[in-house]
Amino acid sequence: MFELEETSSIGANIKVIGVGGGGGNAVQTMIEGGLSGIEFVVANTDRQALEANKSNKKIQLGADLTKGLGAGANPEIGKRAAIESYNDVVEALEGADMVFVTGGMGGGTGTGGAPIVAKIARELGALTIGVVTRPFVFEGKKRKKHADQGVSELRENVDTLIVIPNQKLLTVAGEKTPLLETFKRADEVLLQAVKGISDLINIRGLINLDFADIRTVMANKGMAIMGTGVAKGDNRAVEAASQAISSPLLENISIEGATGIIINVTGGPDLTLWEVNEASTLITEAAHEDAEVIFGAVINSEMKEEIHVTVIATGFQSRPHDQVTDQVQRMQSMAQAQLDSFAQAEIYRNLMQQSMKTTEAPIQQPAEKLSPLPPQVEAKSLPRDILMAKAKAFREQQQHTGAKSELEQLSMPLNDSGEISGRRLDSAKSPFDSDSLDVPSFMRRQPE
Repeated sequence: MFELEETSSIGANIKVIGVGGGGGNAVQTMIEGGLSGIEFVVANTDRQALEANKSNKKIQLGADLTKGLGAGANPEIGKRAAIESYNDVVEALEGADMVFVTGGMGGGTGTGGAPIVAKIARELGALTIGVVTRPFVFEGKKRKKHADQGVSELRENVDTLIVIPNQKLLTVAGEKTPLLETFKRADEVLLQAVKGISDLINIRGLINLDFADIRTVMANKGMAIMGTGVAKGDNRAVEAASQAISSPLLENISIEGATGIIINVTGGPDLTLWEVNEASTLITEAAHEDAEVIFGAVINSEMKEEIHVTVIATGFQSRPHDQVTDQVQRMQSMAQAQLDSFAQAEIYRNLMQQSMKTTEAPIQQPAEKLSPLPPQVEAKSLPRDILMAKAKAFREQQQHTGAKSELEQLSMPLNDSGEISGRRLDSAKSPFDSDSLDVPSFMRRQPE
């Protein structure tokens, strides 16, 4: 016969360690949110930031290297500082079943130190989850490059990684939303992820789960997404589930294609099995058909009308660095096909334009029919025109010298007095004398 022994240590040992300034802020938000049953640790090269944090356990990274100052936005300094404080990190994380490593990517301590801390956690046998943020676009290309490198290194050293792009905070924050409140929106993603998992493990619910179930879904799963939803009213279960799988603060990954899903539905004493079924069905239908789904329902007596739904979807990649997800492959294929289509259309358009130019060239009308002849082009002269031009030139030459042509003299009329054009013959300007002129024969025959 077996006896059930109740123990308070039946749950898992969960620790959250914030690395760098961003990680410390996230831990601070969770402490202020009243999250219980979790051990918090902050690790930073900046001594002043450590002293201002409310966490009970603090690690000064690289005390000899940085002398209590920050890493100067240099990831290499952050990495060396974490390596220097290796033993301190081991001591802080030892005994943990599950470790959340959080930080801001793009700076020095978080970017360089978080992968080292995550590696230590995995070496200690803990299920290691990374939750980090990417920098805003306005922070510059260099910071983005550091962030990309930090995320890549962190993926190599965690079981599951959740990435929150800070740029997406602009989509959820209004123009008048205070800066501190805006950044807390990103910190709340980590808060809800930790709370959702810890509630499933440590709180006995209507449908109970344990740490082994969580490990099944999250161990060696690569990239992940996490979302929460809160709703009340008649359709509260469906509305909360819809919010959870469409969180605007997560990396550009959809729940479609996920091979591991954790669902936590938390409600008051009035939570029904029908509502749990509605929320779970909506989420699982959006995931991969062969997805491993683990869901639990928790009754919280302090909640009355609201339902909280937390979803963690994993398994988008068998290993982060080995292959991309089917979904990402489809998206890339679709994008490439669209680009190829645009390129082919452009090539076809250029060929058509070139073909039209080549085809139209032989059937173009001659230029003479489209516009008048240019002034410098003259028609070919005819023989008659040449003769007339020569005659005109000859006349002008004769007029210039004062001589009269023989044709003009013969055509002058004679009157009865022998005058020519009102003048007598003897007064005519002639090279011959008038007396030497012979009398015409017809005048000699006239009778006297």
